[in-house]
Amino acid sequence: MTNKVISHGAAKPHAGGSGPSGSGVSPGGGVPPRADTSLPSRAAAAAVLDIEAIRADFPILGREVRGGNPLIYLDSGATAQKPRQVLEAERDFYTTHNAAAHRGAHLLGEEATDAYEAARTRVAAFIGAEPAEIVFTKSATEAINLVAYAMSNAATSGKEAARFAVGPGDEILVTEMEHHANLVPWQQLCERTGATLRWFGVTPQGRLDTSAIGELINTRTRLVAVTGQSNVTGDVPDIGQIAATAHAVGALVVADGAQAVPHRAVDVRALGADFLAFSAHKMLGPSGVGVLWGRRELLEAMPPFITGGSMIEVVRMEGSTFLPPPERFEAGVPAAAQAVGLAAACDYLDGLGMASVEAHEHALTGHALEVVGGIDGVRIIGPLSTEHRGGAVSFVVDGIHPHDVGQVLDELGIAVRTGHHCAWPLHRALGVQASTRATFYVYNTHEEVDALADGIRQAQQFFDGTRGVVPLGRQSGAA
Repeated sequence: MTNKVISHGAAKPHAGGSGPSGSGVSPGGGVPPRADTSLPSRAAAAAVLDIEAIRADFPILGREVRGGNPLIYLDSGATAQKPRQVLEAERDFYTTHNAAAHRGAHLLGEEATDAYEAARTRVAAFIGAEPAEIVFTKSATEAINLVAYAMSNAATSGKEAARFAVGPGDEILVTEMEHHANLVPWQQLCERTGATLRWFGVTPQGRLDTSAIGELINTRTRLVAVTGQSNVTGDVPDIGQIAATAHAVGALVVADGAQAVPHRAVDVRALGADFLAFSAHKMLGPSGVGVLWGRRELLEAMPPFITGGSMIEVVRMEGSTFLPPPERFEAGVPAAAQAVGLAAACDYLDGLGMASVEAHEHALTGHALEVVGGIDGVRIIGPLSTEHRGGAVSFVVDGIHPHDVGQVLDELGIAVRTGHHCAWPLHRALGVQASTRATFYVYNTHEEVDALADGIRQAQQFFDGTRGVVPLGRQSGAA
């Protein structure tokens, strides 16, 4: 069968002239080179991406929200908006090829299967993997749980799964900056198996503290779980260093790429990790589909997590055998339309060029650190420089609860995240219960960053009892 039935709609016209292509891979496999401290200027970042053309691809950005204010969406770290190319790819599947993939001998079933497997190949190419190493899940959270539950099941799954088995005396190492999705599954694994949970701490600046790496990673360590980028402080840990130390003692490494894969080029061969999890919805794709990449030899040895249809080889009343990966881990009818949408998102991002995406966000982050961090009474939660830092800028405003800051910003049409951002232990470690967070993506502008700073100042004025109630409104000239 051919896979000509689906067009993923790349967005190459929006990449600037001779800017970097999407095939480039940043050294270190998804983390910036540790010696690179350069910050692109606003002009340089704008030169590589046509932001106005990009914004025209996102219908929702044309909305007016509260009080008739144009929407300023600064919550892409929670979920990204979707370009029309992704929406059209998913719609085309449903209106032209919809059927259950890997089921049925009719034409639509064949087309759906072709589209689903073409999506797997496209996603593999996006991160430098082989198609057989790509497991579709419903989210990054499920992808991480897949590995955790496979380790639980390993004790009763035969000799080939023995390397995944854990028990009393073994240690699972995480970090204090993890999203709950890369913490709670490992807590639960330890509860089920009797293994011990240990963790890296963080510095007062919100960086991962690896000063005790030689003690924390030892012969008892069976697995290390680490984020590719903090969703609160923006810190980008050195996964290469952690993986090299872990592999030296025979431990596996799971990287949470939910905040990394959408924002910089990632090559799994250079990354150093054994598994990488990420979600489509944070990288311009649909909700309901995520990815687990795993080294082929590890996937082949892993027992399944969810069982049922599609993942079986032979079923008898006395027992069943299972297909090889990736099908072994994809029980049930595949989310083919969502996978097609994710493939279209990969096309879109590669059309822009991931080096250009990273440069644009780097410039926005530097601008935000300058104008938000420069407001009296505002404290940035995380590093104050853009070195080894992504586009999450969290902050607290003296005397104002983050939810109140967020509500004022919402009244101005500015969407941000408030709370602990599914990273409660990290907030506690940094001495705050909650924060307000702005996150940036390909469609955001420097004018929106300035509007954010203006909105924070208005929140301060609104809650300043000495001045009385101050009417809210966009500053003149703000986006």
